[in-house]
Amino acid sequence: MKQILQNLSNGKTSLVDVPCPKNIKFNILIATTTTVVSAGTERMLIDFGKANLLSKAKQQPDKVKMVLNKVITDGLMTTVDAVRSKLDQPLPLGYCNAGVILESDVDKFEPGDRVVSNGNHAEVVRVPKNLCVKIPDDVDDESASFTVLGAIGLQGIRLIQPTIGECFVVTGLGLIGLLCVQMLRANGCRVLGIDFDSNKCELARKFGAETVDLSKGEDPIIVVQSFSRGRGVDGVLVTAATQSDEVIHQSAEMCRKRGRIVLVGVVGLNLRRDDFFKKEITFQVSASYGPGRYDSFYEDEGNDYPIGFVRWTEQRNFEAVLDMMSSGVLDVKSVITHRFDIENAIEAYGLLDNPDALGIVLNYPSQSREILTECKVELNAQPPKVIDSLIPCVGFIGAGNYASRTLIPAFKEAGAVLDTLVTSEGISGVHHGNKNQFSTASTETKDLWNNDKINTVSIVTRHDAHAQQVVDALKSGKNVFVEKPLALTIDELNVIDKTYHEANESNTIRLMVGFNRRYAPHIVKMKELLSSHRSPKSIIITVNAGAIPGEHWVQNSLIGGGRIIGEGCHFIDLMRHLIGHKINGFTATMLGNVPGIQVRNDKASITLSFEDGSFGTIHYLANGGSIFPKERVEVFCDDAVLQMDNYRVLTGYGWSGFKKMKLFKQNKGQKACAKAFIESIVNGKESPISYDEVMESSRVSIEVANSLSN
Repeated sequence: MKQILQNLSNGKTSLVDVPCPKNIKFNILIATTTTVVSAGTERMLIDFGKANLLSKAKQQPDKVKMVLNKVITDGLMTTVDAVRSKLDQPLPLGYCNAGVILESDVDKFEPGDRVVSNGNHAEVVRVPKNLCVKIPDDVDDESASFTVLGAIGLQGIRLIQPTIGECFVVTGLGLIGLLCVQMLRANGCRVLGIDFDSNKCELARKFGAETVDLSKGEDPIIVVQSFSRGRGVDGVLVTAATQSDEVIHQSAEMCRKRGRIVLVGVVGLNLRRDDFFKKEITFQVSASYGPGRYDSFYEDEGNDYPIGFVRWTEQRNFEAVLDMMSSGVLDVKSVITHRFDIENAIEAYGLLDNPDALGIVLNYPSQSREILTECKVELNAQPPKVIDSLIPCVGFIGAGNYASRTLIPAFKEAGAVLDTLVTSEGISGVHHGNKNQFSTASTETKDLWNNDKINTVSIVTRHDAHAQQVVDALKSGKNVFVEKPLALTIDELNVIDKTYHEANESNTIRLMVGFNRRYAPHIVKMKELLSSHRSPKSIIITVNAGAIPGEHWVQNSLIGGGRIIGEGCHFIDLMRHLIGHKINGFTATMLGNVPGIQVRNDKASITLSFEDGSFGTIHYLANGGSIFPKERVEVFCDDAVLQMDNYRVLTGYGWSGFKKMKLFKQNKGQKACAKAFIESIVNGKESPISYDEVMESSRVSIEVANSLSN
C-alpha cells in the first residue's frame, strides 16, 4: 500500500510503498477513501524538517537542554549519534481520514462500516476505536474527511463557552478558522474573522461573519470597537499559526473585561501580564480534538469516560461535527480548492505555499482487499542467495530507536545477512530496511518462522511480546537474540525453558539475551583484572536511571514489566558476570510509601549474595538529576578498588600495573555483544553467554521485581 512519509532530518516528503499494518487489540483497520491535507500543521512539520540543526534547536529549547546534559554525561559523539538517530525516524503525515473498515477488534464497528478517524495519508490505516466514528448515510466521504479538523475547532469553541448573543473574534481564517466561524454562528453568536487573505475573508462573510482584511490595512482594534458596540468582544478564538507574540496581545486588547481567549493554533506565547491583569482575562490552550487526547487509558486501552462526568470526549466531538454536516449547519464543500489522487500527492504538497490553496483533498482509488492488505514489501536490496547454515541469515522483529540506531547496524557490521525486517505498522520497516539493505519489510512475524533461509531471529519489540516471540522462534528452529528482558513472569520463563530443551535436542540452537554491558571495553578490562583474584568481592553499582512517568508503558507490569525487569536485569547480569559465581540469595527494598511518590519500585536497593561469599548492591534510582552520569560500577577486592564511570573512564586504585583507561567515545558493548553472537553461529560454537546464565539472570530479575511489588 502507499503512504505519505516525511523525513525529519531533511524535510523530504515521499510517497512510499509500505506493508499493510497489522491490526491489534482495541484497534480498527480502515481502507482509506479520502484524506484532507491540514495545511497549517503539515506545512509546519515540513518546514521544521527542512530547517538546519540550529534552527531546529531554536524551535525546541527544552530539548536543547536535554541534549546538553547528555553531552556532559555521555560525551559529544554519543549525543550526536543519538540526535541524528532521533531525526532519522520517518514521520507519517496526515490526521484527517475517511474510509471503510476492513478489520475490527471491537464490537461497536463492523467490516464495511464507513468511518472517519485521525488516520494518516495511507491506503490502509490502523486507529484506536475511540478515535473512530461512523459516518451518517447523508454525509459523503469527502465532507466527512474534514471531521477531525472540525473537532479541533469545536473543542476550542467548547472551551470558550459561547452563549446566544455573544460576539467573538476568530483570528486566522484557515480551514479550522472557517469551520469555527460556522460553528460559532450555529451557536447564535456574532463573529468577526481576521486574516491577511482576501479570499478567506470572502468565504468567512459567506458563512455569516464580518471580517477584517489585514491585507488592505484595516485596523482590527478599531473594527472590533465598532463590532462589539464599544464593549469589547466576549472572546477570541486564535486559530492562526505564527511565531509572533502580537496575536495574543492584540486578542487581549479586543476583549471586554473578563473576556476569554482560547488558543487552537500555534503562536508566540510571551504573554504580557498587564493585558490579562487589568481585565482579568482568561487564557486557555485547547488540546486538539478534546478530552481523551494523549491519554493512553482512553486511546490505547479503549476506555471511555462516563458521559455523566465528561460529556464531550474527542470521539463524541467527532460525532457532533458529523451531525452538523448532516443537518447542513456545517459546509465544508466550499472550503475545498484542490483535489488529487494519492498517486499525485507530492504535487498536492507543492501547493502548501500557494495562497489560493485551502482545502486540499486526496482521493484513494478502490482496490481489492488482497492488494491493500499485503503485509510484505520487497525492498531495494537483492534477496540473499541460498546460504550455508553456519552463515547467520537474520530476521529482525522491531525497528524502534534502539534497534535502528544500534542493534541492526551492529549485526550488519558483524557480518550477518539481513533478510526480513518485521514491524507492527510497516513504516519504520521500510525506512530502516532500505537503509540497512534488508531484502524485505513485513508486518507479519510468520514471514520469519516460515522462511527457511532465515536461521536467526533478533527480537527488539515491546517487552510483553518477547516471551511468545522467543517461543515461536525456537519452535521454528531459529537461533534467537532477544533484547532484554527475556520474559516478564516466571511462568513465561518456564515455557521458554521447556521449549528450548524440546527444540534443541541436537544442541545447535542459541538463545541469547542482549546483556551488552558484559562486552563494554571497561567491563572486559575489569573482568580481566579480577580473574586472578579468587577472594570474595564487594560490588556497588549505582544507576541514575532517570524518571519515567507512572502511566508510561514501561511502568505497566503487564506490558513493560516495570523497570527492574525491563532494565535492572542488565545490572543483575553484570554483577553475576563480574563475580563469576551463581547468585544464592537477594534482599531488596524500595523508597518509602509517602504522599506524592507515583512509582516506588524504580527507586530501589538490591543486594545479591553469591556462592563464593561475594556480595553486591545495585542502587537503581529514578529520582536523580539528568546532569549526573547514569552508571557507575565499583569493585572492592584485596585492598584494591576499580571504579568505572559511565563507560567512559575506568580507574584503578591499588592495582599493580593498572591506573586508568579512558575512551574517546562512550561504549556500552552493543557492537561487541552482537559480534560475539554472530561469530558463535559462524564458528559453530555455543552462545557466548551460556543458557544457564541467561536464565539465572532473568529469573533473579523477575523474583527481585516481584519481591518489590509484594
